[in-house]
Amino acid sequence: MSTKEKLIERFKSIPSDFTFDELVRLFNLCGFIVDNKGRTSGSRVRFRNNDLCYTCHKPHPGSIVKKAVLVDVKAYLTLKGVL
Repeated sequence: MSTKEKLIERFKSIPSDFTFDELVRLFNLCGFIVDNKGRTSGSRVRFRNNDLCYTCHKPHPGSIVKKAVLVDVKAYLTLKGVL
């Protein structure tokens, strides 16, 4: 099993220690690029893939993504047929 497949399987299990860096790598594997919404975006980050777009906040002060966000991302990627 490749590291890409391992990351996707780890994400699908909705772990409690999934980091924002792993989330960025997951979106990159699905063909998305990170797009900061400009100087005033604060902690908001946009992931874009052609006409698909997903916006979320960077976790802070730590780097662990909340489970609710992971569930939402999983539903979004599944609904769009990317995952």
